[in-house]
Amino acid sequence: MQQAKQQALENVEHVAEGVAADTLSEGKLFEIAQSIGDKRLEELNVADTTCGYCAVGCRFDLYSDGEEILAARPTEAEDAPVNGISTCVKGKFGYDFVNSDDRLTSPLVRDEHGQFREATWDEALARVAEGLGDIKEEHGGEALSLIASSKATNEENYLMGKFARQVLGTNSVDNCNRLCHSSTVAGLAKTYGYGAASIKTDDLELADCILLTGSNTTEAHPVLATRIKQNVRDGADLLVFDPREIQIAEYADQYSQVKPGYDAVWINGITRYIINNDLYDEEFVAERTTGFEDVREAVQEFTPERVEEVTGVPHEEIASAAETIAAADSTVFGWTLGLTEHSHGTENVMAMANLAAVTGNLGKPGAGVSPFRGQNNVQGGGGDMGPLPDNFPGYQDIADDEIRAKFEDAWDCDISEEYGYYTTQMFLAADDDDIRGMYIIGENAALSEPGVNHAEDVLEDLEFLVVQDLFVNETAQYADVVLPACSFVEKTGTFTNTDRTVQMVKQVMEPKGDSRPDWEILQDLANRMGRDWDYDDTAEIMREVNSLTPLYGGVTHERVEANGGLQWPCWDEDHPGTERLYTEEFNTENGKANLQGIGYSEPAETPDDEYPYTLTTGRVLYQYHTGTMTHREEGIMKYTPSDFVEIHPETAESLGVESGDLVTLESRRGEIVVPAQVTDRVGPDNVFVPIHFAESAVNRLTDEEHLDPAAATPEFKVSAVSLRAAGPGAEPTVTPAETTMGDD
Repeated sequence: MQQAKQQALENVEHVAEGVAADTLSEGKLFEIAQSIGDKRLEELNVADTTCGYCAVGCRFDLYSDGEEILAARPTEAEDAPVNGISTCVKGKFGYDFVNSDDRLTSPLVRDEHGQFREATWDEALARVAEGLGDIKEEHGGEALSLIASSKATNEENYLMGKFARQVLGTNSVDNCNRLCHSSTVAGLAKTYGYGAASIKTDDLELADCILLTGSNTTEAHPVLATRIKQNVRDGADLLVFDPREIQIAEYADQYSQVKPGYDAVWINGITRYIINNDLYDEEFVAERTTGFEDVREAVQEFTPERVEEVTGVPHEEIASAAETIAAADSTVFGWTLGLTEHSHGTENVMAMANLAAVTGNLGKPGAGVSPFRGQNNVQGGGGDMGPLPDNFPGYQDIADDEIRAKFEDAWDCDISEEYGYYTTQMFLAADDDDIRGMYIIGENAALSEPGVNHAEDVLEDLEFLVVQDLFVNETAQYADVVLPACSFVEKTGTFTNTDRTVQMVKQVMEPKGDSRPDWEILQDLANRMGRDWDYDDTAEIMREVNSLTPLYGGVTHERVEANGGLQWPCWDEDHPGTERLYTEEFNTENGKANLQGIGYSEPAETPDDEYPYTLTTGRVLYQYHTGTMTHREEGIMKYTPSDFVEIHPETAESLGVESGDLVTLESRRGEIVVPAQVTDRVGPDNVFVPIHFAESAVNRLTDEEHLDPAAATPEFKVSAVSLRAAGPGAEPTVTPAETTMGDD
């Protein structure tokens, strides 16, 4: 392992790992000039902006001639608090989607023959107002739901939540956070008070030890991976627990392969070892936590023998990880969806929160919890801004009478105290006609929902569906009206990244064709449906957010621009923002971390004789979510152009298949046919399929019924499947759709 680690560290900046670390020099402008040909630099539009791919929040300069993006180059390092001068392959090169031939630039309405035709904005919005209004009038606002977009700005997501409650009269508004990190939010909020990262990104380079689990960091968050690898190169310890031997494991001091779906078991095993061997931080536990004895008692069942039997992790590796964490002065605990997308994801997160607290790794430099968020603005737009069925902006509970009254007064409407439907629940409620119409903005539920066969049936049967997006994606093909939205390079606002930093997004191009920013569409539609919205720009929308959302009280556009970003909580315009949470107290009634013992849990669906293998899903470096943007970038598509399934050599031999052969994967919900990649990255009982391809739509296999009881997150990461060689004449699965692009 040490030899492999050293070899990996020698290649820490390799482009194949997804990071291009440009150095700023006098040659920078010459580089840009070369990339844009004969165009004169003084004729270009240049904007320093925030990346629209993952939630790392990289900042860089975009260069445009007004028609297309010509170059992306790092800004000055001090103006890019997260990435410095690093960018990943997607943020650097992935802009062909803006001018794609199939970019949606005019509204579409479905005619009397069931076909789409172009329409004016006036006609399209009138059709939307009528379609949604008719359902509201006949069945009440609760029969409508809105799915917001974690790719839109904070300001736009604030209006999406306001539109749902004030205009539609429903609390059934949600977003893709439900499909990824909602269990993180629930677990951390219960324990510490805030459902977000406690650290600033710099802590990844300050930590003495980093534990990563369920995070394919080098492929999903390449720039964060570079910072981690630099710290490891400088002597930090890296522990990786994952069902796949992902690339970041090459840099680790210890990699442990775990059985999917049993994360709380091995986490509790580490906590047990630390407590039973008196390696915990007694002072921190005594002064800053409650519930320690409950944790001590709960973890006793997770003996080394049981942990090894259940998870496959040898007891020596549990002991080694525990001692490494205990010996470190500071540890960061990082995770993504491998920990959260389970029917018990909230318990997984709470187990990790317990471990961080009993070791005292909170509220100090180089220590804390860091859930790496996926979409560019899922932290801000998907959570902070309140397009949620149970929260207003700033995680203010709609069931709280005082808080609800504040928003009723500000928005001039009545708001129910009853929580609305979460995203996946919306599709289940539609089966019973409790949801009859949907307004979907910047999401592609026909691919991203679990059990997409069911999702397709629901979308087909809705009384009215409006989709607002960049393309006619799979979901839009079921719509009655499709509205053309703008990409992040065509509008101004803010994004909030994975460490709670709010940063500016600046327009560098005019909207393509007749497309419009989401906030302008919502304002026009709200006014057609009886309201009187009169926002001049997104800065004015943010001022309304400031007035209603204490966490964002001092986060104005002017201050974000002047400071290069602000981390919430930022209570007022004199507050500097908060780099690290919990330095003095937790955001709980008693000011302490309220620990809870977590017992044994297992996946809702386990392998059996009929479906003997465990399927898990995830991302690859050269694609992004369901491919809306990356599938339209020719260079990126050369690296990972289609789907595949990773199969262990022993499994492949038993099936009689080799790399490249087609394999049929079948679950209780559907089947797909994809090429095999034979690799020992996965264990003999597990297989892995990426999420990015509509052609194969791996979510045909996943389970839409078993949700986390606290967060309603689906169990994407564990599905029981069977495998078989597809045989002569077989073809890869192709979704019966006109396009193959979408966005989750």
